[in-house]
Amino acid sequence: MDLKSLVLTQLSPLVELYKHFHSNPELSGQENNTSRVLGDQLETCGIKVVRNIGGLGIVGILENGEGPTIMIRADMDALPIIENSEADYASSVTVQDSSGNSVGVMHACGHDLHMTALVGTAKTLSKLKENWSGKVLFVGQPAEEPMSGAKAMIEDGLFKRFGRPDYCIATHVYPKLHAGSIAVKPGPIMAGVFQLKIVVRGVGGHGAFPHETRDPVVLAARIISSLQTIVSRELSPLSPAVVTVGSIHGGTRANIIPEEVVMELTSRFFDAESRNRIMNAIKRICRNEALAMNVPENLLPIITLKDGDELPATINDANLYAIVKDAVIEHLGADHFVESAMVMGSEDFALYRNSDGVEIPSCLFFTGATSHSDMELFETESIDPPSIHNSKFLPPPEETIATAVTTLAATALKLLDLHK
Repeated sequence: MDLKSLVLTQLSPLVELYKHFHSNPELSGQENNTSRVLGDQLETCGIKVVRNIGGLGIVGILENGEGPTIMIRADMDALPIIENSEADYASSVTVQDSSGNSVGVMHACGHDLHMTALVGTAKTLSKLKENWSGKVLFVGQPAEEPMSGAKAMIEDGLFKRFGRPDYCIATHVYPKLHAGSIAVKPGPIMAGVFQLKIVVRGVGGHGAFPHETRDPVVLAARIISSLQTIVSRELSPLSPAVVTVGSIHGGTRANIIPEEVVMELTSRFFDAESRNRIMNAIKRICRNEALAMNVPENLLPIITLKDGDELPATINDANLYAIVKDAVIEHLGADHFVESAMVMGSEDFALYRNSDGVEIPSCLFFTGATSHSDMELFETESIDPPSIHNSKFLPPPEETIATAVTTLAATALKLLDLHK
């Protein structure tokens, strides 16, 4: 039996597992039941599971003689979104957030499918031990969305306790790609990111006497406008980057000029040089726009980068990329392989690559997550399919799961067979 056929024989229970994960999502840092179920599923494959690493993270260890160590990672957390997919297994979960507000919870980023693919890969490799030797670490990671889960697991001794892997691989669903297809590229594939809080300060007063104030609302507006020139005028047009102010809050009434305005921004980039240029430009613009409005030195904007609010770009090893590509072509067919573009989204999977200062060859590939019929419909109407983080996002489970499992397992087998 070939690999794809073996995966298909296991597909029915995997789809049911996916639907369970999808119907029972848990927010970042609260993945108690999700972590338990994922660990239990790995144990049914005869895999030793260690739990509560870096919080609710788990590691399944499958050893089969001498050889390399491969880490396969899946994230577990869901998002505070009310699902609107109309699936019969749609989430109806609601919880209270930190402010006491009721929020819906949904697997709108495909982490339910990533976990299912991890279990499917574990089942497959467990049945094919005669074809490989080495060690596989199956990592269930919490809290990917707030960018804290990978860091927490690493700091809790992930590689010291279980061995530093020779390779790290992962997948992420991608709704702009047909289900059944895989997209990957060498080099940068997902952007690095930092998030800043900027407190724009001024001198408050009455709205009728603005000349007696230093208005932080006006200053914030000037800063936002100037920030838009960083990418367009300070970076090479060949260096993709984004600077977005996504949150701004200030003031209480129309006739009161406030003391401060608080802004939050995100920046995306693909290399350290662009990252540093953007950061330095933000600091320069905030300072000099304030000075131009005659804001006193002691009231210049305060810029804060919190620990954990930054990730490097996700960079794929060229040799590992080639192995993934060969695995797809061999087991799915050349027509199922797509050369990926770079994506401005970010992933804390990037942290595993260089966690201890020594680079681990890593590769993240995209798994198509929109059915052919839906893709044709969206193309006919010239609109994009529902993206990740959208309340209507819903991959076709059978084809998406089978494609992800086949590619993960085939890649792992090629890597483990290299050293037999």
